[in-house]
Amino acid sequence: MVTEKLLLPAPPIRSGRQFPAHLRRLVHTHAFRLAALYFVVFAASVLGVLFFVYWTSADFVERQTEATLDAEITGLAEQYAERGLSGLVQIVAARSAGDRGDANLYLITGPGGQPLAGNIAAWPSGVPARPGWLSFTVASDASGRVATEPARGRLIIIPGGYRLLVGRDISDAAAFRDRVKLTLLWSGLVALGVGLAGGTAMSRNLLRRVELVNRTSERVMAGNLSDRVPVEGTSDEFDQLAINLNRMLDQIERLMTAMREVTDDVAHDLKTPLSRLRARLELALLGSGAAAATPAQSEAIRGAIDEADRLLATFNALLGIAAAEAGAGRDRTEPLDLAEIARSAVEFYEPVAEEQGFELSLAAEPAVRIRGDRHLLSQALANLIDNALKYAGGGDVQVGVFAADGHAVLEIADRGPGIPEADRESVFDRFVRLEPSRSTPGNGLGLSLVRAVARRHDAAVSLADNRPGLRVRLDFPLLPA
Repeated sequence: MVTEKLLLPAPPIRSGRQFPAHLRRLVHTHAFRLAALYFVVFAASVLGVLFFVYWTSADFVERQTEATLDAEITGLAEQYAERGLSGLVQIVAARSAGDRGDANLYLITGPGGQPLAGNIAAWPSGVPARPGWLSFTVASDASGRVATEPARGRLIIIPGGYRLLVGRDISDAAAFRDRVKLTLLWSGLVALGVGLAGGTAMSRNLLRRVELVNRTSERVMAGNLSDRVPVEGTSDEFDQLAINLNRMLDQIERLMTAMREVTDDVAHDLKTPLSRLRARLELALLGSGAAAATPAQSEAIRGAIDEADRLLATFNALLGIAAAEAGAGRDRTEPLDLAEIARSAVEFYEPVAEEQGFELSLAAEPAVRIRGDRHLLSQALANLIDNALKYAGGGDVQVGVFAADGHAVLEIADRGPGIPEADRESVFDRFVRLEPSRSTPGNGLGLSLVRAVARRHDAAVSLADNRPGLRVRLDFPLLPA
């Protein structure tokens, strides 16, 4: 008994934020990883060079300041040695007068810390009074505004508790370092941008060359053996790879052409004699000589006819598989309603299902369309339903047609013993039968033909557990409405 259910297409489920598929594919490519490594090395090199430039520039300015202060202190020490403390105070007072155009800072303090001379009003707050290099700040009056400027100096201890601080305003040096830092920052960003663009261009070029090989391989696997990988004439590794692949494809095409010619010769030399042998056996069984034949002889003739039918069926199946794998009849492809093909096959097997006690049902969504060969698809579906009725041993057989994830799906599920997971790949090979006794009618070519038809239509075929039973699924490219 055949039952049919109409399934309405379910609305698409939209998940949250998803990374685009082409970007996920790009991230997992070797070209992307190579470009990312190139960018990391380039970025590390650029940052290292920029840091070195900044460090050397800042160190040069600081050393120049210290050299200037050392020369100034050396001169003051000579004056102190010649003229004593009073002469040193006079010289510091003289050099402190004016507009401080040289940016030098001076301060002499007495034993109690009171200022004696200099252009610094008092000892800088928070700065320890210890000999050596010191960093401090000084207040300046610029355009009527009091500002704090950075300074660097050196403290000299004079006998008697006196202290001499000689320093220099380093605000210009700090501004120079800031300008260098900003310049190097922008230079680094520009260099990183150029590196990123270069890495992206290199990655896209590698991906483009690899995609040419992938697309050619896909077309060849689909049966177009005359397709070849484009050679760009750059004489690089990719061109050499393309040349080698094209030579390999030339050899494969020659071998396939020779095999096809052998198959055609076998079709002409064996199929026709087998058909004639079967016809003569039928004439022998139905002719005048059959009346004198004994029942044993008649049974032998019928057995010979059955064997000839099985040989012809095997031979036709082999030719069908070879034709599907070779991509023959591509001009017969047309837009098809997968549910209509399934409905025709189910109706054809209705009497057989009822006779064997099966419940054959069809659940089909409307407007599930694909592009394909109607005859090949009907033949593959017939093989799958015939296998289900042959090996399921009873129960129900379900045929489903629906759309999922951008694919048109055809499923055939039964409640039989199923196929062990370890054997689900080998059953697609030719003449493979899991029945040790091989007593069930068949030649072990049904699933081989199904796989050949699936590949002919760029579809994927898979076997799964139906708990219990077997579920065969074919995923075809969905034809947009």
